[in-house]
This record gives sequence, structure tokens and C-alpha cells, in this order.
Amino acid sequence: MAAPPTLEIIAHFQQQGEFLEAAAYGTGHINDTFASKFRTDDGVVRYIHQRINRHVFREPVQVMENIVRVTRYAAERIRAAGGDPARETLTVIPALDGRPYYCTADGDTWRTYVFIEGARTYDQVEDVRHVYTAANAFGKFQRLLAGLPGERLHETIPGFHHTAKRFDAFVLALERDVHNRVATARAEIDFILARAADARVVVDLLAEGRMPERVTHNDTKLNNVMIDERTGEGICVIDLDTIMPGSALYDFGDLVRTGAVTGAEDERDLSRVRLDLELFDYVAHGFLDATCDVLTPIEIDHLVFGARLITYEQAIRFLGDYLNGDTYYKTHRPGHNLDRTRTQIKLLAEIEQHADTLDAIVARYR
Repeated sequence: MAAPPTLEIIAHFQQQGEFLEAAAYGTGHINDTFASKFRTDDGVVRYIHQRINRHVFREPVQVMENIVRVTRYAAERIRAAGGDPARETLTVIPALDGRPYYCTADGDTWRTYVFIEGARTYDQVEDVRHVYTAANAFGKFQRLLAGLPGERLHETIPGFHHTAKRFDAFVLALERDVHNRVATARAEIDFILARAADARVVVDLLAEGRMPERVTHNDTKLNNVMIDERTGEGICVIDLDTIMPGSALYDFGDLVRTGAVTGAEDERDLSRVRLDLELFDYVAHGFLDATCDVLTPIEIDHLVFGARLITYEQAIRFLGDYLNGDTYYKTHRPGHNLDRTRTQIKLLAEIEQHADTLDAIVARYR
């Protein structure tokens, strides 16, 4: 567990009040996240502080440039619609020098957000209504950013959802086998290799101009939506590091991968991991309620394939990281990434098995 940021780091941001304490917060795999408390005349307020993982995000300044552009534009749109930007989008607290981040002498980049009170995230489905509202929130978020002005956003992780490149990197890890782990994952490797042709489908459609490029979140897990504790509504999309150009299929696919499955992402008992058709219905309904008149026919036609693709891609990433020695994802036990791989493979097999049923559900809401 990373140590909380020192007061010296926190003091570089324009928070209000007297610092009380800071502690680790959340369950994210990538960045180190902390919540702090400050005493003000109006009571105790909280902030979120994050150290951006510089091994994952090699250009943290570009990450923050994307986030500032997106949150400022979102705040304008939300305010114009009579909403509350303080709760419906992230609010970046600038550093003392006015930049939206602070760089330490040893090269770490920190940022600070206002803590959104009265809302929380869920790592697993606890109420099926949350699946609809999270999917709907991501659909609204994509719709909200459809008119984002200016030049193309930075690719904060080049090729993040370029599945063909992910597959090539996996093959390289397989060939190198630097930690002699191939023999422990033979069945999983064969499963991945048998579906190699799927890796190129969406990237080719985008490159050929047959499918539109959009501003997408690219990491639409259930726990990246803040859900209001009183109303149960999705109020704010968070974790914007991967906001960049992409395909609507990526956002929908990851919603299915994380929101329509039973069991945890690293569940060891695979009998507890399955595709839940009712949950898929909530995902499709929520997402398409917000986007059905925005998406093109070819995008809607490929939504179920998007679910297959992103689940496949995540299996590739987890297994590749396992073969490389667990250098990307945080692990908490031996074989953790292999366990994660197996849950993705189980889910992908069920998506393939029920493809016709899933297409029929999408057709109901298109």
C-alpha cells in the first residue's frame, strides 16, 4: 500500500481550509489514490489526491490536458441544461501555479479533485438498477462530449484499445516467456490464439472510415460511475485518464464485460463467473436509451461484437502481463493475473454461446 501524500505535496494545491488527515482510498489498479479532510468554516470537506502512474501514463501532462478540456466542456453543457457541475462532473483543483497538476522533484505527477459527497462506486453489482443507471451514465457521457470543440484529444495510452497491437504484444510475450510461465497457461494461450482474427475487425472499420471515431471513456467499468446514495442514479463519470479518441463499441463492450457478469474479475471459482442475460438487458437498455439516435447502424450492429472484443482484449492484457511477470497490473497473490485471465475467458465463451440472444436484446432497444 502506498503511503499517503505528505502535507508538503497537498499544500501545492488550492484547497480551502485546514488540513486534517489523508488516507488511501478506493480499489483502483493503476494510480495511487487518497482522500483528505480539511476543516473549513462550513465544516469538514474532502478532496481526492492521485499520483498518476507514470509507467502507465508516460505523458501525464497530456492526460491532464485531456481531463481539463473534457471537464470544462462538460461543466458548461451541464450548467446550460440546469444541472449541477459540482456533482455531475469532476472538478479539478489547480496547483498554486495554476496548472492542473503538481510535479515533484523526483518526477511524480499529482492531481487533486473535489470529493463528490453523497455518492459512491460499486466494484460488483449489488442492485440491478445500478447496471442500467451506470450504462445510461456512460451513454449520456459519450453524448455529452459529441460536440467537444478543438483538435483531436491526446491518445494518453497510444493503441489502448487497438486490439491488433495488443495481440501482437501478447505474441511477443509468449515467444519471450521471460519468467517461464507459458507451461502454466497453455489452455488459456490456445484459447487466445484461436481468436486472432477478431483482433482486427474494429480497428479496420475505423481506419476505413466505415465506423466513426468518437470521444470515448475507454474504461467503462461499473465502478467508474458515482451513484447517488439517495436516488440510486448515476451522477458522475470518473477515472478520465483514458478519455481519448475511440469507438462506441469499446465503451459498450467494457460495460458488458464488467456489468453483465456475475463474480469478481479475479474470482478463482469459475462456477461463479457467468454472463447474466438480465444484466446484459439492463446494460443494452441503459446505453441505448442515451445513444440510440446518435450511434450509426453499423455501430449498433456491432455492439455485441464489441462485448466479445473487449472481453477478449482484456484476457489478452491480463495473460500478457502474467507472462511478462506482472509489471502492469497490481497483483496481490501469486497467479493473480492468470486468475483474471480465466474469468475473462469464461465470460467470452458465454458471450459467444449466447450471441443470437444478445443481438435480439440490442435490437429491442435500437
